[in-house]
Amino acid sequence: MAGVTRVVVGVNGSLSSLTALHRGVEEARHHGALLVPVLAWTPSGGDLSELHRPYLSMLHEREQAARWRLDTAFAQAFGGYPGDLRIRPVIAQAEAGRALVTVAKEADDLLVVCTGRRGGLHRLFHRSVSRYCLAHAACAVIAVPPPRMLADLNRATRRSIARSLLSPEASMLGQ
Repeated sequence: MAGVTRVVVGVNGSLSSLTALHRGVEEARHHGALLVPVLAWTPSGGDLSELHRPYLSMLHEREQAARWRLDTAFAQAFGGYPGDLRIRPVIAQAEAGRALVTVAKEADDLLVVCTGRRGGLHRLFHRSVSRYCLAHAACAVIAVPPPRMLADLNRATRRSIARSLLSPEASMLGQ
């Protein structure tokens, strides 16, 4: 990947996206590239709800909340924005996949996304951002798998739920 000038990374604050953010920072440092963290958001009722009642103050509050989420992600991942990188954050009111491929539109860009681990039911109702990016990006894409800790946490949660379903009395007694 010679000639990378910008590293675009999708951030939403999840543990998986923090892993992608770490990889994006590594890539930006390695290439001496501009880091472009992107946090995409959509109105709670979808884009159509904004057509019916476009309250500017509400949109401003949602954008500020998205900016706060991005700042919080950097604080959680690094204790703040790394001082050794050029960083140009982007807050986009759009679907995440579409926002990422729109920002990472040059051939010398590098797009970093998290793959996440989702069950079949979740995939049925929600599109995969990483798959969308892999299919539509005009640049190189790195799909970062979720951290192992997340898989271990999910497994422990499933075991705990199964135990409580099999023995409700034990879960009520804290056993």
